[in-house]
Amino acid sequence: MELDEAMRTQHACRYYRDDPVPDEVLLRAAELARFAPNGGNRCPVRFVFVRDAALRRQLGELYLPLWREVAAAARAGAKPLTTAAGVRKSTRTGFSDPERTMADTDEFARRFGEHPVIIVVCADLALTHPTDTELGRLSIVGGASVYPMAQNLCLALRAQGVATTFTTLLVAREAAVRELLGIPAHMSTACHIVAGYPARPFPRRLHRPAVSEIAFGDRYGGELG
Repeated sequence: MELDEAMRTQHACRYYRDDPVPDEVLLRAAELARFAPNGGNRCPVRFVFVRDAALRRQLGELYLPLWREVAAAARAGAKPLTTAAGVRKSTRTGFSDPERTMADTDEFARRFGEHPVIIVVCADLALTHPTDTELGRLSIVGGASVYPMAQNLCLALRAQGVATTFTTLLVAREAAVRELLGIPAHMSTACHIVAGYPARPFPRRLHRPAVSEIAFGDRYGGELG
């Protein structure tokens, strides 16, 4: 598969077949994912491929209430959620067909613990080097040593005909996930990736903003090309 096709069709899959994903497919994806760039070549990321049915079911029980909270806020007019600490979390979506997509995502959440593989992406944050911790805003730079490897994994799975869904909701239950899976205390959870063979065809194209809306020349808002 050409790289551009993989990138254009690597969607958030909501429906999966029950077929298991062979270990050799998962190992091939991990083999390729490890070449992602990361600060200082410190390689802080570890993957836990959860295939055991009982463990997946327990992860699903943790995930569903989190989704219901976000979905309720989105359906109430995309009103942001505000945490006890006053942090606002957006629930606005850019879906072309919000009702259909929300219904699909409801079903995905209900079956979260039944999907063939749930990949827990872990990171040793002590091995990242965030340079934005003194800017008075949410720090995001440390993720530059984490998420490229997660995306590499998704692309490597897509090239083998395996669909994925990337979610960060379950990170809110990190302590419970850590205990369930025996994740060491020094490792944080960065996201979870559902993987499996899609029950529906891969999309021919994904809906995203036009290049002119996201890419600028020389100054923010300047024309590129």
